[in-house]
Amino acid sequence: MKTNLEMNDSKPLLPEKSLSRRQLLKRAVAVGGGLAFPNIIPAAALGRGGAVAPSDRIVMGAIGLGGRGTGDLGWLLGEADVQMIAVCDVRQGNRENARNMVNSKYGNQDCAAHIDLRELLAKHPTLDAVLIATGDRWHTPAAILAMKAGLDVYCEKPGALTIAQGQALTAAVKRYGRVFQTGAQRASEPNFILAGEMMRQGRLGKVHTVYAHLGYLPTWPRVNAVLPAQPEPPKEQLDWDLWLGPSPWRPYHPEFIKPWPVPGWYTQYDFAGGIPQWGSHTILQCQLDLGLADTSPVEYEFPTDLQGAGMTVRFANGIKLVARCDGWRGSCGVKYEGSEGWVAVADGYEKPDVSSPVLLRESKKLLQDYTARTEHPMNHMRDFLNCVRTRRNPVTNAEVAHRTMTTNLIMDICLDLKRSLKWDPVKQEFIGDDEANRLRSRAMRAPWQV
Repeated sequence: MKTNLEMNDSKPLLPEKSLSRRQLLKRAVAVGGGLAFPNIIPAAALGRGGAVAPSDRIVMGAIGLGGRGTGDLGWLLGEADVQMIAVCDVRQGNRENARNMVNSKYGNQDCAAHIDLRELLAKHPTLDAVLIATGDRWHTPAAILAMKAGLDVYCEKPGALTIAQGQALTAAVKRYGRVFQTGAQRASEPNFILAGEMMRQGRLGKVHTVYAHLGYLPTWPRVNAVLPAQPEPPKEQLDWDLWLGPSPWRPYHPEFIKPWPVPGWYTQYDFAGGIPQWGSHTILQCQLDLGLADTSPVEYEFPTDLQGAGMTVRFANGIKLVARCDGWRGSCGVKYEGSEGWVAVADGYEKPDVSSPVLLRESKKLLQDYTARTEHPMNHMRDFLNCVRTRRNPVTNAEVAHRTMTTNLIMDICLDLKRSLKWDPVKQEFIGDDEANRLRSRAMRAPWQV
Protein backbone atom coordinates (compact mmCIF):
# COMPACT_ATOMS: atom_id res chain seq x y z
CA MET A 1 0.00 0.00 0.00
CA LYS A 2 1.53 3.32 -1.05
CA THR A 3 0.71 6.43 0.91
CA ASN A 4 0.17 9.87 -0.55
CA LEU A 5 3.35 10.98 1.18
CA GLU A 6 5.25 8.21 -0.59
CA MET A 7 3.67 8.62 -4.03
CA ASN A 8 4.25 12.37 -4.25
CA ASP A 9 7.74 11.81 -5.67
CA SER A 10 7.45 14.54 -8.30
CA LYS A 11 7.24 17.18 -5.58
CA PRO A 12 8.72 15.59 -2.47
CA LEU A 13 8.22 17.31 0.87
CA LEU A 14 11.92 16.67 1.52
CA PRO A 15 14.73 14.82 -0.26
CA GLU A 16 15.34 11.14 0.39
CA LYS A 17 18.63 10.37 2.08
CA SER A 18 20.78 8.37 -0.31
CA LEU A 19 23.93 7.93 1.80
CA SER A 20 24.23 6.99 5.43
CA ARG A 21 26.19 9.21 7.80
CA ARG A 22 28.99 6.65 7.97
CA GLN A 23 29.14 6.38 4.19
CA LEU A 24 29.52 10.16 4.04
CA LEU A 25 32.31 10.04 6.62
CA LYS A 26 34.15 7.35 4.65
CA ARG A 27 33.80 9.38 1.47
CA ALA A 28 35.13 12.47 3.25
CA VAL A 29 38.17 10.54 4.49
CA ALA A 30 38.88 9.20 0.99
CA VAL A 31 38.59 12.61 -0.67
CA GLY A 32 40.51 14.44 2.03
CA GLY A 33 43.41 12.02 2.32
CA GLY A 34 45.90 14.69 1.33
CA LEU A 35 44.59 17.32 3.69
CA ALA A 36 46.54 18.37 6.75
CA PHE A 37 45.06 17.45 10.12
CA PRO A 38 46.07 18.56 13.62
CA ASN A 39 48.78 16.41 15.15
CA ILE A 40 46.98 16.24 18.50
CA ILE A 41 43.57 14.54 18.59
CA PRO A 42 41.64 14.38 21.86
CA ALA A 43 41.40 10.87 23.32
CA ALA A 44 37.61 11.22 23.49
CA ALA A 45 37.52 11.69 19.73
CA LEU A 46 39.26 8.34 19.33
CA GLY A 47 36.93 6.58 21.73
CA ARG A 48 39.48 6.16 24.52
CA GLY A 49 38.90 6.76 28.21
CA GLY A 50 35.40 5.28 28.08
CA ALA A 51 34.14 7.81 25.57
CA VAL A 52 32.45 6.89 22.29
CA ALA A 53 34.26 8.22 19.24
CA PRO A 54 32.15 10.72 17.21
CA SER A 55 32.33 8.48 14.14
CA ASP A 56 30.63 5.71 16.10
CA ARG A 57 27.86 7.75 17.71
CA ILE A 58 24.24 7.58 16.65
CA VAL A 59 23.34 11.12 15.60
CA MET A 60 19.76 11.98 16.47
CA GLY A 61 17.09 14.64 16.35
CA ALA A 62 13.90 14.94 18.40
CA ILE A 63 10.42 15.99 17.25
CA GLY A 64 7.64 16.78 19.73
CA LEU A 65 9.00 17.73 23.14
CA GLY A 66 6.18 18.10 25.61
CA GLY A 67 6.05 16.07 28.80
CA ARG A 68 6.56 12.63 27.31
CA GLY A 69 9.00 13.87 24.69
CA THR A 70 11.12 15.59 27.34
CA GLY A 71 11.27 12.35 29.30
CA ASP A 72 12.37 10.41 26.22
CA LEU A 73 14.94 13.09 25.39
CA GLY A 74 16.45 12.77 28.86
CA TRP A 75 16.58 8.99 28.38
CA LEU A 76 18.48 9.38 25.11
CA LEU A 77 20.87 11.96 26.52
CA GLY A 78 21.85 9.37 29.11
CA GLU A 79 23.12 6.99 26.40
CA ALA A 80 26.86 7.46 25.79
CA ASP A 81 26.71 6.56 22.09
CA VAL A 82 23.97 9.08 21.20
CA GLN A 83 24.68 12.59 19.92
CA MET A 84 21.58 14.79 19.87
CA ILE A 85 22.03 17.68 17.43
CA ALA A 86 18.56 19.13 16.71
CA VAL A 87 15.13 19.50 18.29
CA CYS A 88 11.74 20.48 16.88
CA ASP A 89 8.45 21.57 18.42
CA VAL A 90 5.67 23.89 17.27
CA ARG A 91 5.53 25.38 20.78
CA GLN A 92 8.27 27.81 21.70
CA GLY A 93 8.46 26.84 25.37
CA ASN A 94 8.91 23.13 24.58
CA ARG A 95 11.44 23.92 21.86
CA GLU A 96 13.62 26.13 24.02
CA ASN A 97 13.47 23.81 27.01
CA ALA A 98 14.62 20.87 24.88
CA ARG A 99 17.43 22.85 23.29
CA ASN A 100 18.61 23.93 26.74
CA MET A 101 18.58 20.30 27.91
CA VAL A 102 20.78 19.25 25.00
CA ASN A 103 23.19 22.16 25.29
CA SER A 104 23.50 21.64 29.04
CA LYS A 105 24.34 17.98 28.47
CA TYR A 106 27.15 18.76 26.01
CA GLY A 107 28.31 22.04 27.53
CA ASN A 108 27.87 24.07 24.35
CA GLN A 109 25.27 26.02 22.34
CA ASP A 110 25.28 23.80 19.24
CA CYS A 111 21.79 22.30 19.33
CA ALA A 112 19.61 23.51 16.45
CA ALA A 113 15.94 24.26 17.11
CA HIS A 114 13.14 24.09 14.53
CA ILE A 115 9.42 24.74 14.38
CA ASP A 116 8.72 22.58 11.30
CA LEU A 117 9.76 18.92 11.30
CA ARG A 118 10.40 19.09 7.54
CA GLU A 119 13.09 21.68 8.19
CA LEU A 120 14.79 19.48 10.78
CA LEU A 121 14.80 16.51 8.40
CA ALA A 122 16.08 18.52 5.43
CA LYS A 123 18.79 20.56 7.17
CA HIS A 124 20.63 17.82 9.05
CA PRO A 125 21.96 15.22 6.58
CA THR A 126 24.17 13.64 9.24
CA LEU A 127 21.17 12.36 11.21
CA ASP A 128 20.90 8.60 11.74
CA ALA A 129 17.64 8.46 13.68
CA VAL A 130 14.90 10.56 15.19
CA LEU A 131 12.70 10.54 18.29
CA ILE A 132 9.03 11.35 17.63
CA ALA A 133 6.89 12.20 20.66
CA THR A 134 4.28 14.49 19.15
CA GLY A 135 0.55 14.30 19.77
CA ASP A 136 -1.09 11.12 18.49
CA ARG A 137 -2.42 12.70 15.28
CA TRP A 138 1.16 13.28 14.09
CA HIS A 139 2.79 9.91 14.85
CA THR A 140 2.33 8.12 11.53
CA PRO A 141 2.83 11.08 9.14
CA ALA A 142 5.95 12.21 11.00
CA ALA A 143 7.38 8.68 11.10
CA ILE A 144 6.84 8.15 7.37
CA LEU A 145 8.50 11.48 6.53
CA ALA A 146 11.48 10.57 8.72
CA MET A 147 11.84 7.12 7.16
CA LYS A 148 11.60 8.60 3.67
CA ALA A 149 14.49 10.87 4.67
CA GLY A 150 16.52 7.74 5.49
CA LEU A 151 16.17 7.81 9.27
CA ASP A 152 15.38 5.14 11.82
CA VAL A 153 12.50 6.05 14.14
CA TYR A 154 11.66 5.72 17.82
CA CYS A 155 8.04 6.87 17.93
CA GLU A 156 5.82 7.17 20.95
CA LYS A 157 2.63 5.14 21.17
CA PRO A 158 0.03 4.85 19.76
CA GLY A 159 1.82 4.00 16.52
CA ALA A 160 -1.19 4.95 14.38
CA LEU A 161 -4.53 6.72 14.74
CA THR A 162 -6.35 4.56 12.18
CA ILE A 163 -6.02 1.06 10.75
CA ALA A 164 -5.08 2.53 7.36
CA GLN A 165 -2.30 4.55 9.00
CA GLY A 166 -0.92 1.37 10.57
CA GLN A 167 -0.85 -0.30 7.16
CA ALA A 168 0.94 2.72 5.72
CA LEU A 169 3.48 2.64 8.57
CA THR A 170 4.43 -1.01 8.02
CA ALA A 171 4.62 -0.45 4.25
CA ALA A 172 7.02 2.48 4.76
CA VAL A 173 9.29 0.45 7.04
CA LYS A 174 9.60 -2.21 4.35
CA ARG A 175 9.98 0.24 1.47
CA TYR A 176 12.72 2.30 3.08
CA GLY A 177 14.40 -0.48 5.06
CA ARG A 178 14.25 1.40 8.34
CA VAL A 179 14.24 0.41 12.02
CA PHE A 180 11.07 1.41 13.89
CA GLN A 181 10.28 1.04 17.59
CA THR A 182 7.02 2.13 19.19
CA GLY A 183 7.40 3.46 22.73
CA ALA A 184 5.64 0.68 24.66
CA GLN A 185 8.45 0.56 27.19
CA ARG A 186 6.88 -2.07 29.46
CA ALA A 187 7.76 -4.63 26.82
CA SER A 188 11.35 -4.14 28.03
CA GLU A 189 10.74 -3.96 31.80
CA PRO A 190 11.73 -6.97 33.96
CA ASN A 191 8.41 -7.53 35.78
CA PHE A 192 6.38 -7.49 32.56
CA ILE A 193 8.91 -9.68 30.78
CA LEU A 194 8.80 -12.12 33.71
CA ALA A 195 4.99 -12.39 33.50
CA GLY A 196 5.22 -13.05 29.78
CA GLU A 197 7.94 -15.67 30.23
CA MET A 198 5.83 -17.56 32.80
CA MET A 199 3.10 -17.81 30.19
CA ARG A 200 5.42 -18.63 27.28
CA GLN A 201 7.25 -21.33 29.23
CA GLY A 202 4.00 -23.10 30.12
CA ARG A 203 4.08 -22.39 33.85
CA LEU A 204 0.43 -21.26 33.78
CA GLY A 205 -0.77 -24.29 31.87
CA LYS A 206 -3.09 -23.69 28.94
CA VAL A 207 -3.85 -19.97 28.85
CA HIS A 208 -7.50 -19.12 28.24
CA THR A 209 -7.94 -15.45 29.32
CA VAL A 210 -5.75 -12.36 29.51
CA TYR A 211 -6.71 -9.01 31.04
CA ALA A 212 -5.55 -5.56 29.96
CA HIS A 213 -5.87 -2.46 32.15
CA LEU A 214 -7.73 0.49 30.63
CA GLY A 215 -7.16 3.00 33.43
CA TYR A 216 -9.50 5.93 32.93
CA LEU A 217 -11.77 6.08 29.91
CA PRO A 218 -12.94 9.20 28.11
CA THR A 219 -16.67 9.83 27.87
CA TRP A 220 -18.30 7.81 25.11
CA PRO A 221 -18.95 8.59 22.39
CA ARG A 222 -15.84 10.70 21.93
CA VAL A 223 -16.55 14.31 21.06
CA ASN A 224 -15.33 17.11 18.86
CA ALA A 225 -15.89 20.19 20.95
CA VAL A 226 -16.90 23.43 19.24
CA LEU A 227 -15.24 26.37 20.96
CA PRO A 228 -15.26 30.05 19.97
CA ALA A 229 -12.27 31.14 17.91
CA GLN A 230 -9.50 32.93 19.79
CA PRO A 231 -6.70 35.06 18.27
CA GLU A 232 -3.83 32.81 17.25
CA PRO A 233 -0.49 33.38 19.01
CA PRO A 234 2.48 34.46 16.87
CA LYS A 235 3.82 31.51 14.84
CA GLU A 236 7.13 31.68 16.68
CA GLN A 237 5.23 31.05 19.90
CA LEU A 238 2.81 28.43 18.49
CA ASP A 239 2.32 27.39 14.89
CA TRP A 240 -1.37 26.41 15.06
CA ASP A 241 -1.52 25.07 11.51
CA LEU A 242 1.41 22.72 12.18
CA TRP A 243 -0.01 21.78 15.57
CA LEU A 244 -3.19 20.60 13.83
CA GLY A 245 -1.16 18.82 11.17
CA PRO A 246 -3.26 16.14 9.45
CA SER A 247 -6.33 16.80 11.63
CA PRO A 248 -9.34 18.65 10.21
CA TRP A 249 -9.09 22.41 10.52
CA ARG A 250 -10.69 24.08 13.52
CA PRO A 251 -10.23 27.59 14.92
CA TYR A 252 -7.56 28.08 17.56
CA HIS A 253 -8.54 27.78 21.19
CA PRO A 254 -5.97 27.34 23.99
CA GLU A 255 -8.02 24.60 25.69
CA PHE A 256 -7.26 22.20 22.84
CA ILE A 257 -3.52 22.41 23.58
CA LYS A 258 -3.96 20.77 26.98
CA PRO A 259 -4.12 16.97 27.03
CA TRP A 260 -7.11 16.91 29.40
CA PRO A 261 -9.74 17.43 30.80
CA VAL A 262 -12.45 17.98 28.17
CA PRO A 263 -11.92 19.65 25.70
CA GLY A 264 -8.19 18.80 25.87
CA TRP A 265 -6.81 17.04 22.80
CA TYR A 266 -6.80 13.57 24.45
CA THR A 267 -10.60 13.76 24.59
CA GLN A 268 -11.16 14.83 20.98
CA TYR A 269 -12.03 12.39 18.20
CA ASP A 270 -9.99 14.37 15.64
CA PHE A 271 -6.82 14.29 17.74
CA ALA A 272 -6.70 10.96 19.57
CA GLY A 273 -8.14 7.49 20.10
CA GLY A 274 -10.15 6.33 23.11
CA ILE A 275 -9.21 2.77 24.04
CA PRO A 276 -5.67 3.28 22.61
CA GLN A 277 -4.80 5.80 25.32
CA TRP A 278 -4.22 2.82 27.64
CA GLY A 279 -4.53 -0.14 25.33
CA SER A 280 -1.44 0.93 23.39
CA HIS A 281 0.40 -0.05 26.60
CA THR A 282 -1.55 -3.03 27.89
CA ILE A 283 -3.32 -4.63 24.93
CA LEU A 284 0.00 -4.48 23.09
CA GLN A 285 1.67 -6.21 26.04
CA CYS A 286 -0.94 -8.98 26.14
CA GLN A 287 -0.67 -9.72 22.42
CA LEU A 288 3.13 -9.60 22.50
CA ASP A 289 3.31 -12.09 25.37
CA LEU A 290 0.71 -14.36 23.76
CA GLY A 291 2.77 -14.48 20.57
CA LEU A 292 -0.18 -12.89 18.76
CA ALA A 293 1.31 -9.50 17.93
CA ASP A 294 1.21 -10.32 14.21
CA THR A 295 -2.58 -10.62 14.13
CA SER A 296 -5.69 -9.19 15.81
CA PRO A 297 -8.77 -10.70 17.51
CA VAL A 298 -11.59 -11.88 15.26
CA GLU A 299 -14.61 -11.14 17.53
CA TYR A 300 -15.39 -7.93 19.43
CA GLU A 301 -18.32 -7.86 21.87
CA PHE A 302 -20.10 -4.56 22.43
CA PRO A 303 -19.99 -4.17 26.23
CA THR A 304 -23.05 -3.59 28.39
CA ASP A 305 -20.88 -2.29 31.26
CA LEU A 306 -17.58 -0.92 29.95
CA GLN A 307 -16.57 0.72 33.24
CA GLY A 308 -17.39 -2.39 35.26
CA ALA A 309 -17.11 -5.74 33.46
CA GLY A 310 -15.05 -4.26 30.63
CA MET A 311 -14.91 -5.30 26.99
CA THR A 312 -14.18 -8.80 25.68
CA VAL A 313 -12.52 -9.74 22.38
CA ARG A 314 -11.54 -13.19 21.11
CA PHE A 315 -8.64 -14.42 19.01
CA ALA A 316 -9.01 -17.09 16.35
CA ASN A 317 -7.44 -19.66 18.71
CA GLY A 318 -10.18 -19.07 21.30
CA ILE A 319 -8.16 -17.04 23.84
CA LYS A 320 -10.15 -14.17 25.36
CA LEU A 321 -8.76 -10.70 26.02
CA VAL A 322 -10.75 -8.65 28.53
CA ALA A 323 -10.01 -4.91 28.73
CA ARG A 324 -11.22 -3.44 32.00
CA CYS A 325 -10.59 -0.56 34.38
CA ASP A 326 -9.87 -2.35 37.67
CA GLY A 327 -8.06 -5.41 39.00
CA TRP A 328 -4.57 -4.03 39.73
CA ARG A 329 -2.89 -1.98 42.46
CA GLY A 330 -1.11 0.18 39.88
CA SER A 331 -1.57 1.46 36.35
CA CYS A 332 -1.02 -0.25 32.98
CA GLY A 333 -1.54 -3.72 34.39
CA VAL A 334 -1.89 -7.10 32.68
CA LYS A 335 -3.08 -10.46 34.04
CA TYR A 336 -2.69 -13.88 32.43
CA GLU A 337 -4.85 -16.83 33.49
CA GLY A 338 -4.20 -20.46 32.61
CA SER A 339 -5.39 -23.90 33.62
CA GLU A 340 -2.63 -24.18 36.27
CA GLY A 341 -2.30 -20.65 37.61
CA TRP A 342 -2.20 -16.92 36.96
CA VAL A 343 0.19 -13.98 37.06
CA ALA A 344 -0.54 -10.25 37.23
CA VAL A 345 1.68 -7.18 37.14
CA ALA A 346 1.34 -3.40 36.89
CA ASP A 347 3.46 -0.31 37.40
CA GLY A 348 4.98 -0.08 40.86
CA TYR A 349 4.93 -3.80 41.68
CA GLU A 350 8.05 -5.05 43.48
CA LYS A 351 7.41 -8.41 41.80
CA PRO A 352 4.46 -9.93 39.90
CA ASP A 353 1.43 -11.20 41.81
CA VAL A 354 1.05 -14.95 41.29
CA SER A 355 -1.42 -17.67 42.18
CA SER A 356 1.40 -19.68 43.81
CA PRO A 357 4.88 -18.70 45.05
CA VAL A 358 6.21 -21.62 43.02
CA LEU A 359 5.72 -19.53 39.88
CA LEU A 360 8.37 -17.06 41.04
CA ARG A 361 11.09 -19.67 41.36
CA GLU A 362 14.11 -19.12 39.12
CA SER A 363 12.86 -15.67 38.16
CA LYS A 364 16.39 -14.43 37.48
CA LYS A 365 17.04 -17.39 35.21
CA LEU A 366 13.82 -16.73 33.28
CA LEU A 367 14.98 -13.17 32.62
CA GLN A 368 18.49 -14.26 31.69
CA ASP A 369 17.12 -16.88 29.31
CA TYR A 370 14.84 -14.25 27.74
CA THR A 371 17.68 -11.84 26.95
CA ALA A 372 19.89 -14.66 25.66
CA ARG A 373 17.14 -16.04 23.43
CA THR A 374 15.79 -12.77 22.03
CA GLU A 375 18.87 -10.48 22.27
CA HIS A 376 16.51 -7.75 23.51
CA PRO A 377 17.88 -5.87 26.55
CA MET A 378 15.67 -4.84 29.47
CA ASN A 379 15.93 -1.22 28.35
CA HIS A 380 13.49 -0.13 25.65
CA MET A 381 15.50 2.75 24.23
CA ARG A 382 18.67 0.67 24.30
CA ASP A 383 16.88 -2.03 22.32
CA PHE A 384 16.12 0.56 19.64
CA LEU A 385 19.68 1.88 19.57
CA ASN A 386 21.13 -1.63 19.36
CA CYS A 387 18.84 -2.35 16.42
CA VAL A 388 19.92 0.86 14.68
CA ARG A 389 23.41 -0.67 14.70
CA THR A 390 22.53 -4.30 13.92
CA ARG A 391 19.47 -3.70 11.66
CA ARG A 392 17.51 -6.26 13.66
CA ASN A 393 13.82 -5.78 14.48
CA PRO A 394 13.12 -4.10 17.85
CA VAL A 395 10.81 -5.78 20.33
CA THR A 396 7.87 -3.47 19.52
CA ASN A 397 8.50 -3.00 15.81
CA ALA A 398 6.11 -1.53 13.25
CA GLU A 399 4.17 -4.77 12.71
CA VAL A 400 3.61 -5.10 16.47
CA ALA A 401 2.54 -1.46 16.65
CA HIS A 402 0.12 -1.84 13.73
CA ARG A 403 -1.51 -5.16 14.64
CA THR A 404 -1.98 -4.33 18.31
CA MET A 405 -3.26 -0.84 17.48
CA THR A 406 -5.71 -2.49 15.08
CA THR A 407 -7.16 -4.30 18.11
CA ASN A 408 -7.47 -1.01 20.00
CA LEU A 409 -8.99 0.83 17.07
CA ILE A 410 -11.56 -1.87 16.33
CA MET A 411 -12.63 -1.64 19.97
CA ASP A 412 -13.09 2.10 19.43
CA ILE A 413 -15.17 1.43 16.30
CA CYS A 414 -17.24 -1.14 18.17
CA LEU A 415 -18.02 1.45 20.86
CA ASP A 416 -18.73 4.17 18.31
CA LEU A 417 -21.14 1.98 16.32
CA LYS A 418 -22.65 0.45 19.49
CA ARG A 419 -22.58 -3.10 18.14
CA SER A 420 -20.43 -6.22 18.11
CA LEU A 421 -18.06 -6.74 15.17
CA LYS A 422 -16.20 -9.53 13.37
CA TRP A 423 -12.77 -9.00 11.84
CA ASP A 424 -10.71 -10.83 9.24
CA PRO A 425 -7.05 -10.26 10.29
CA VAL A 426 -5.70 -11.69 7.03
CA LYS A 427 -7.71 -9.42 4.73
CA GLN A 428 -7.68 -6.69 7.41
CA GLU A 429 -11.36 -5.93 6.94
CA PHE A 430 -14.63 -6.28 8.82
CA ILE A 431 -16.84 -9.18 7.86
CA GLY A 432 -20.19 -8.13 6.40
CA ASP A 433 -20.12 -4.55 7.73
CA ASP A 434 -19.57 -1.81 5.15
CA GLU A 435 -20.09 0.99 7.67
CA ALA A 436 -17.36 -0.36 9.93
CA ASN A 437 -15.02 -0.84 6.96
CA ARG A 438 -15.35 2.83 6.08
CA LEU A 439 -14.05 3.67 9.56
CA ARG A 440 -10.70 1.98 8.95
CA SER A 441 -9.44 5.36 7.73
CA ARG A 442 -10.35 9.01 8.21
CA ALA A 443 -9.87 12.20 6.24
CA MET A 444 -6.51 13.93 6.66
CA ARG A 445 -5.52 17.45 5.66
CA ALA A 446 -3.08 17.99 2.80
CA PRO A 447 -0.20 17.49 2.54
CA TRP A 448 -0.15 14.98 5.39
CA GLN A 449 -2.43 12.24 4.04
CA VAL A 450 -1.48 8.58 4.50
